[in-house]
Amino acid sequence: MKLTNSSLHYVIMEHFVKSGRPPKCAELALTFNVSQEEIFNALEALQEYHGVVLHPVSHEVWVMHPFSAAPTHFWLESKSGQWWGNCAWCALGAAAILNQDLTITTTIGGQSKQIKIDIVDGEIKNKNLYVHFPIPMINAWDNVTFTCSVMLMFESEQQIDLWCEQHGFAKGDVQPIEKIWSFAQVWYGKHLDKAWTKWSVEEAKAIFEQFDLKNTIWSLPESKTRF
Repeated sequence: MKLTNSSLHYVIMEHFVKSGRPPKCAELALTFNVSQEEIFNALEALQEYHGVVLHPVSHEVWVMHPFSAAPTHFWLESKSGQWWGNCAWCALGAAAILNQDLTITTTIGGQSKQIKIDIVDGEIKNKNLYVHFPIPMINAWDNVTFTCSVMLMFESEQQIDLWCEQHGFAKGDVQPIEKIWSFAQVWYGKHLDKAWTKWSVEEAKAIFEQFDLKNTIWSLPESKTRF
């Protein structure tokens, strides 16, 4: 298999889906029959392309959206496996990629109240939940790990207002979980494709528009680069 952004992304994503974790650099070198140095360079290129997030002090995979190799507020379980999702959006995206009945366990606002979100036959059973997007999409990749860490589930807008006041955040966009479930299925619909490419800014804007995401949080500039 030729080592490219697409093939490297596919191998890592497939490994996440099958085992709940990313492959180690040594495993990737064996898979592609190249040196670890070549894998390091390829991973750096994929990170620059916004296709992966590496550990700050190594080349091991930390995050490949929607999955995380480290603990988060979103834990997915099914009969076939267990996974961490990075955020509310990612957890729903992971569920879309996995395409099976599963349960997402999370906490309201990343605090003490735990909830379970069941997805059965492609339908969310817990419908009275909301996703809060406090970070503008134009800044999402400034620190994408932080961006994901504050993209959380809530039971009401009042909870979100209180959470923002308590933690010093400006209120962002609030969307019902069912809408973000539909959105996540499209956004992550090609992430397990062998010919995967990163959404461009223009493609991202078109998907935001498709789901009527019009809050300024979703505004992006004109650009031909990757999102």
